[in-house]
Amino acid sequence: MRLPIKAGLLLTTVAVAAIAVTGCSSSSQAPAAGGKISVVASTDVWGDVAKQIGGNAISVTSIITDPNQDPHSYEADAQVQLALSHASVVIENGGGYDDFVDTLLKGANNPKATVLNAVDISGFAQDSNLNEHVWYDFPTVQKVAAKITAKLSSLDSANAAVFAANQKKFEAALGTLEASEAAIKASPAAGSGAAITEPVPLYLLEACGLVNKTPAKFSEAIENGTDVAPDVLQQTLALFSGHKVKLLSYNEQTSGPQTEQVLAAAKAAGVAVVPVRETLPAGKDYLAWMTDNIAAVKAALQ
Repeated sequence: MRLPIKAGLLLTTVAVAAIAVTGCSSSSQAPAAGGKISVVASTDVWGDVAKQIGGNAISVTSIITDPNQDPHSYEADAQVQLALSHASVVIENGGGYDDFVDTLLKGANNPKATVLNAVDISGFAQDSNLNEHVWYDFPTVQKVAAKITAKLSSLDSANAAVFAANQKKFEAALGTLEASEAAIKASPAAGSGAAITEPVPLYLLEACGLVNKTPAKFSEAIENGTDVAPDVLQQTLALFSGHKVKLLSYNEQTSGPQTEQVLAAAKAAGVAVVPVRETLPAGKDYLAWMTDNIAAVKAALQ
C-alpha cells in the first residue's frame, strides 16, 4: 500500500511550516535535546529499527505511529516538517510508498540530512513488479540496519562501538526470524496456497514457502483503492470455497466491502486468517511483531 498525501493539505503544510522553520537551514543538523542524533522515520517500523541500533544515543521521530491509523488517510502537519528541518538522518521506505517525505523534506530546507531509502538499499528498486513493503523482507531490514549503523557511527564516533554491538544483536534476532521462516519452508506445508488482500506480507509468506494464489487484479485493485471486477472477485472467493488456500493474509488496517466479503468467505470455509499490518501494533517492537507474524503463519498451516 502507498501512503498518499492530499495535495491541498501538503501545500498548506509547506507554507505554514516554511514560516516556522525560516532561518533554521544553517543549523539543519542540530542535535536533538541532550546532544542526541535526530532521526526522523516515515513510519514507526523504520523508527523502531533505528532505535534498535541507536539506543539512547539518538532521538527518533516517527511520522506515522498510531496502530489504528489507516496509512491511506494519513495527513501531515507543520510539526512533521519542523522535525525534518532538524533531522540528521531521515529513513523512508521508498518505492512510491511514502513520497510525502521527500516533498516535505524539500520544504523543510534541510539539504544536509542523510536520507536512507529502504527500497533503494534493498536492491529491488529496478524490479518492474516491485512490492514496496520491504520491511517484511528480513535481508532488506538487515541491510538498512547496517546503513543506519554506518551513518550513526560517522555522526557520533564516540558511540560507534555501541552502535556496532546493537547492530550485531539485532542481526542475530533477524537470523532467528529467518530460521523460523526456513523451518516452515522445510515442513510438509511448503508449497501450500495462500490468499492475500494486499501484497503487504508477500516477502514473508514466500520465504515460508507459500504460494500466492490470489488473482493479481484483485490485490492490485484493493491496493490502489479501486473496485474489483465481479469476475475477479468470484475467482478470489472460489479460492476459499474450493479449499485452494491454507490461509488468508488480511491487512487489518484497511478494509472495504470487497475485502470484508473475502474475509467472510475465508471464515465460512474454515480457512485460517492471519492479520497483517503496516505499522507496529501497540506495545510491540519490530522484532516481537515479526515473531508474532511468523508464529501466526505457522499456526495457520497446522
